[in-house]
Amino acid sequence: MERVTISLDEDLLEAFDAFNRRRGYENRSEAIRDLLRQRLEEDRVEHDAAPYGIGCLSYVYNHHQRELARRLTQSQHAHHDLMLSTLHVHLDHENCLEVVLVRGETAAVRRFSEATIAETGVRHGHLHLISADLDQSHHHHSDHVQHPAEDAAAHVHVTPKT
Repeated sequence: MERVTISLDEDLLEAFDAFNRRRGYENRSEAIRDLLRQRLEEDRVEHDAAPYGIGCLSYVYNHHQRELARRLTQSQHAHHDLMLSTLHVHLDHENCLEVVLVRGETAAVRRFSEATIAETGVRHGHLHLISADLDQSHHHHSDHVQHPAEDAAAHVHVTPKT
C-alpha cells in the first residue's frame, strides 16, 4: 500500500469528518478508499466499461394511463433475458410502484431502463446499476457474480429466473 498526502481546505475537511462520523468510519483513509472505489465503479458503469451489470430499476406510474400497464408488461416480456424479478405495489387509487431486478449487458440494461422510464405515464424512475463480471465457466443451474473490487474468493450467488 502506498501513502499519499492531500491538502483540503478547513470547510471541506470539516464536512468530510462529519460524513465519516455519520457513516461510522474509524479513520479518514478507509473512507477515502471507499469513496474512490465507489466513484471509479460509477465511472466504469457510466461509460459502459463494465460489460455486465445487475440493476434495480424502480419507477412509479399511473395505472389509469391508457395501455401503460400492458406496454410495461410487454416490454418486460420482450426483454425476458434481462429480467430477474419484478415487485408490483399498489400505492393508492392511481399510482403503482414497480421494482424490477435486471441483469445483463450493461448497455442493454441501461437501454431497457431508460425506455421504461420514458414511457408516458411513468412519473418517477431510477436505475441503480452496479457492474458484475459473470463467470460463465460454471455449468450448473446458477451464475456466480464477481464484483471486480472484491477479493477473488468472494462472490455473490444469483439464482436465474425460471
